[in-house]
Amino acid sequence: MPTAALDLAAIRSFENLELLARQLVDGFITGLHQSPYHGFSVEFSEHRLYNPGDSTRHVDWKVFARTDKLFVKRYEEETNLRAHLLLDVSPSMYYPEPGHDKLKFAVLAAAALTTLLQRQRDAVGLVTFAETVELQTPVRSTSSHRHTLLLALQQLLERPAPAAASRTATAHTDVAGVLHTIAQQIPKRSLVIVFSDMLGRGAQEQEAALAALQHLRHQHHEVLLFHVLDRATESNFDFQDRPYIFEDVETGQEIRLQPAQVRAQYRAAMQQFEEELALRCGQLKIDFVPVDVREPFDKVLHAYLVKRGKAR
Repeated sequence: MPTAALDLAAIRSFENLELLARQLVDGFITGLHQSPYHGFSVEFSEHRLYNPGDSTRHVDWKVFARTDKLFVKRYEEETNLRAHLLLDVSPSMYYPEPGHDKLKFAVLAAAALTTLLQRQRDAVGLVTFAETVELQTPVRSTSSHRHTLLLALQQLLERPAPAAASRTATAHTDVAGVLHTIAQQIPKRSLVIVFSDMLGRGAQEQEAALAALQHLRHQHHEVLLFHVLDRATESNFDFQDRPYIFEDVETGQEIRLQPAQVRAQYRAAMQQFEEELALRCGQLKIDFVPVDVREPFDKVLHAYLVKRGKAR
């Protein structure tokens, strides 16, 4: 199943989410994360034929007894990577429409990364947040823990968007507060993967979020930030030239205007915002990856592989 063709609105069960995550992983790369060399102090991986001159220490004598052929055990290097997946679940992540919103994209991407990590016996934990931390799981590498995480992600898929009546003018996504909390709580060097649109309320809030990311780096964690947007409308403001009522999905506030009146200014402001975010992340040695909910998930998986290599 091509990643671009996935209809997230069609996911209805935990088993389907698990299947889709596995298909993403299997379709992306075969033999993912195989070590370029083989150690002998970790979990068994496969056999290869014995070659003259090889040590007999690792010959599988049970296989020899059955087949009368010499095979040597090979092993995968164990990295003991610890990863924390941080998902922004604030109202803005439910944009642009049910089944194709930023949260659904982030959930399936997180499910695929969870599958990758567990296959490699790496430990993974999940944090969801908006104004505060909503869910925080332990960091473990077991199959049962993966099922727990996928079930939590499935519940996010099924959760409706917040009603306008439940939003207030003071509601906001506290990315900075959550990141500071996580930085204080992680005891060991880890890979922190953040999915968020990073849409705050101005320069002061943006600066606070960057300071929190710097806190993670100060604690010697590797950080991978996926900046999730619907780029056609949120970056390019590609709306038809007719009157619209635009609603702030965080607060419910509305404004009436025609897109052509503000498109040029809006694009310039968004370009400046994204360039500044990318520049500051680069200065902090944080991998900043802009992703589009309308595109395949390959960019997420590629970026993770690169970052995982750095965190080993």
